[in-house]
Amino acid sequence: MPRPRRCRRVSFRPDITYFKPAGVRLSGLNECILTIDELESIRLKDLLGIDQTEAAKQMNISQPTFHRLLLEARKKIADAVVNGKAIRIEGGYFRIVRRGGRRYGRF
Repeated sequence: MPRPRRCRRVSFRPDITYFKPAGVRLSGLNECILTIDELESIRLKDLLGIDQTEAAKQMNISQPTFHRLLLEARKKIADAVVNGKAIRIEGGYFRIVRRGGRRYGRF
């Protein structure tokens, strides 16, 4: 029996949840689905420049799990950019927290 998944803490909920290449009809596009927790890993590491160990603590997951999330997110983004796919941001096992660590909601 596999270990139960830990709920990941996310402190950012995107307002925009869909990106697509310009000039291509939506009906003719393939999609990559980027989960909210994968987006949070990209935000913490690549945008804010936080160390992986610290970012993993902020998300309440282990450093190896954070690293796997980051690699998967980067792979999906690269696939979308190189192959002209749309990116849909949705799903994942996470809860939104405020900056002080207080719970904001669970999704």
